Amino acid sequence: MLSNKSTERTTARQLRCVSCAIFLSMGIVGCKANSSDDHVAAAGSRPSANKPSEKNAAPAKRVALQVPEDALPAEQTGGFDGTLAYAHVAKLVGFGPRPSGSQGIAQTQDYITSQLSSSGCTVDTDAFSSDTPAGRLPMKNIIAKIPGERQGIILLTTHYDTKRLDNFVGADDGGSSTGLMLEMARRMCQQRPRYSIWIAFFDGEEAVRLEWHDPDNRYGSRQMAAKMAASGDLKKVRAMILADIIGGKALGIHKEENSTKELEDLIWTTAKRLGYGQIFLDQTTPVDDDHLSFLQRGVPSADVIDLVNSAGYWHTPQDTLEKISAKSLGIVGHVIQESVKELQTR
Repeated sequence: MLSNKSTERTTARQLRCVSCAIFLSMGIVGCKANSSDDHVAAAGSRPSANKPSEKNAAPAKRVALQVPEDALPAEQTGGFDGTLAYAHVAKLVGFGPRPSGSQGIAQTQDYITSQLSSSGCTVDTDAFSSDTPAGRLPMKNIIAKIPGERQGIILLTTHYDTKRLDNFVGADDGGSSTGLMLEMARRMCQQRPRYSIWIAFFDGEEAVRLEWHDPDNRYGSRQMAAKMAASGDLKKVRAMILADIIGGKALGIHKEENSTKELEDLIWTTAKRLGYGQIFLDQTTPVDDDHLSFLQRGVPSADVIDLVNSAGYWHTPQDTLEKISAKSLGIVGHVIQESVKELQTR
């Protein structure tokens, strides 16, 4: 009979192997459950679902990806799987920079849409164009819609574009929250909630110029807020929760000063109830972000973001996959998931 430590090592290895299989199913090749585990080999990896079918197409890029060691078991985070969220982040980073109008963002859009569809979500897309300092650029918002039993919408949001900087892949800035929301969709799209849940992926959050000056920012969220106002859907939104830059290894999320206090207090109270008070902190920081597009139209909105601990790599080429923690993704996903459950009771 194995000792407890041996059993734990075996179980951990098995979990990493399962995660690796899931990574490969997402088209992330070269996955290794452990650097010493020879039985999970890259040679037998499945090709990416997005791989071009042309005869002379370039082969899929092979990525030697280490399954994260710091991930919490999903049963500890209410079923929200930080490892799967991390796998999505790895896939997005593999596309390279993804500023609006680029080849990388087109691949990202296809990936997000395919993942939402495979999770059983009803997917709407809104393709539009925006006048920017770089000219008129095509953009696209992607929304997963989970119908509810009563009138009302809980809106969960993220942006998936990256800033126009050389060699900037935005693993944390855009990547982490997009991975989180894709896992959120997998969890929620088979449910029939009390109020509808919309999960929106915004294009064009980043300013095209180096500095953030209105109106050169928040193109996607402004487009969606205006469109919902015109259709009458905006008045149905009971709460809007934005996630952005939430995957760092040294996570410490401050309250955002512009956010709706009642909604923010609900999220922070939920975090403390779940035991994450050391991560969801009571300090406050003002942040201009996509939630402003909805706040300005009277929608209760909150921004879950860590701009403090990400400052050393924010908007630099150092914002890479190595900065991302599956544990952090699991914790933030757990908090948002449980906050949505609480909102469903109100």
